[in-house]
Amino acid sequence: MTTETYSVTGMTCGHCVHAVSEEVGALDGVTAVDIDLVAGGTSTVTVTSEAPVSRGDVAAAVDEAGYALT
Repeated sequence: MTTETYSVTGMTCGHCVHAVSEEVGALDGVTAVDIDLVAGGTSTVTVTSEAPVSRGDVAAAVDEAGYALT
């Protein structure tokens, strides 16, 4: 198992958390997505996976949800 933590901007509510969790959670090998929401600030997204997931894949999933890695 590997765990990586990312900073995401633009998230403001539970819907944002759900959207990011759904997109990142759909990546191959991801077993858990935990988000510490900081409304209007920089939220922390922790991704646990069976094998390392590339930052580019996580960035693309977060972008698909409508937000951006910092």
